[in-house]
Amino acid sequence: MSISSVDLASMLCSRLCHDMLSPVGALSNGLELLADEKDPEMRARCFELLEQSAKISADKLKFFRLAFGAAGGFGDAVASEEPRALISALVGDNGRVALNWAVSSDTLPKPAVKVLLNLAAIGIDALPRGGTLDVGAELREGACEIAVRASGARIAFDASIGKALEGTLSGSELSSRTVAGYMIRVLASEMGGGLQHAVTEDALVMGAVLPQG
Repeated sequence: MSISSVDLASMLCSRLCHDMLSPVGALSNGLELLADEKDPEMRARCFELLEQSAKISADKLKFFRLAFGAAGGFGDAVASEEPRALISALVGDNGRVALNWAVSSDTLPKPAVKVLLNLAAIGIDALPRGGTLDVGAELREGACEIAVRASGARIAFDASIGKALEGTLSGSELSSRTVAGYMIRVLASEMGGGLQHAVTEDALVMGAVLPQG
């Protein structure tokens, strides 16, 4: 796969815009409704919808800041409660997915957090009908091991995302849907590690081993 850094950045921006369009659009629509609405009960409902859309927008921006961006507010190690809170927020906004968290370390290296967050996002996307997301990570023997399992009815997993995780994605297949998998594959490879995944009708299992130092 030969994909330029410009193409990668462009697709990451496209993914961010795609995911933010719905909650931000809901904010705009809510403000328009509020401007014309006179009934107190309906105005109260509009405010509820605006608060919900604002929360979802903020949750997604916080998630993408660390999952895609440089996240300059963090050091080389990130408290494991940070990715837990970010994933919990996305799961809560989704409303159909239950999160099980099993991370033994108090902190994780920032690159490992990026991989963990993106695998979790892929897992959530694979559960359009709801289900369970199991997230685990452990530091041992000079490496960080990450495992994410999405289980539920009729897993939705695009084969091109699997290619991105495997490192067999062609340049023409890079899209806002596959860019996260491609990015963490590059990150893992640069660290001397790798990604794995397996999918069945009712489960998607993904893992990463990232050497440290």
